[in-house]
This record gives sequence, structure tokens and C-alpha cells, in this order.
Amino acid sequence: MPTDSVVHQLAIRVGNRLRDGRLMLATAESCTGGMVATAITDISGSSGWFERGFVTYSNQAKSEMIGVPAEMIDRHGAVSEPVARAMAEGALRNSRAQVALSITGVAGPGGGTEAKPVGMVSFGWSNRLHTAVETVVFKGGREQIRVQAAAHALRGVLALLDEQER
Repeated sequence: MPTDSVVHQLAIRVGNRLRDGRLMLATAESCTGGMVATAITDISGSSGWFERGFVTYSNQAKSEMIGVPAEMIDRHGAVSEPVARAMAEGALRNSRAQVALSITGVAGPGGGTEAKPVGMVSFGWSNRLHTAVETVVFKGGREQIRVQAAAHALRGVLALLDEQER
């Protein structure tokens, strides 16, 4: 399935910024299942700025692959800002990248609760000096939520890079 055009255009913008800054990106994705990594690697030359992508769909993968403490997942749930922060920082620790993003959420149609409804996605963005986190509730079906989450994550990388340049 081709990547959504908005996600593709954002991936190009992120790639240009990373390339110009001589920076590498790592991703840690859960509910998007590698959608951001796919959008990035669809771009010729992305090996110059994309270091690696982790698809940490299960809680165990989050702990084993990028070091998210299991106790943190138990305490806050996989869809939470503390876990999103730990995922982004863990992606950096387990790579040679200077910038990382993380995505963890409830894409639906099942799995939602009153406290964590379908469409709730937590994000993390880190550059080794600063980590930002945010939670957004998207509307739509599973695919729409996943595409919106991928786009939002890439916009967050652009914002992090803007802040880094100030």
C-alpha cells in the first residue's frame, strides 16, 4: 500500500532537514507498525539520514529492544507520555542517531477504554539533550488514525529541529 501523500511529503521535508544538518534519525513505532520508517525508506538517499527503525509493537519488545522498563509500562500503560519518552530516549541509546521519534497508541477499532480511547496516541521526540512528549486523540478508523499519527510524528521532528536551530 503506498504511503499517504501527506506523510510522504513530510518525510521528504524531514529528510532534507536532517541531511542539511548532517543528522541521523531513529524511530520507535508501536501502533504505526513501521509506517514512518516505510515513508522514510521510500525516499531515495534516505540511508544518508535514517539510521534505524524499531517496531516495538508488544510491551515485551519495548522493554527488550529499546529498554523501556516493564514497571513503567505496568504503572502508566503502553499508551502514555512516560512510555513515549522512554521509547524515544531508548531509540537514541540503541542507535547512532542524534534524533529520535516514538509513537505508541490505540489505533482501534478495539482496545480503547474510557481513559484511553481509540485514537489516543502518545509521541516522543528526542535529540539527546531534550525530549518532548505529547498525547493527541485522533478521529477516524484504524488506517486514518495511523496515518494521522505518522504525520504528527514527522511534524514533531521538524519542530524539534526548529528548536535545535534557535
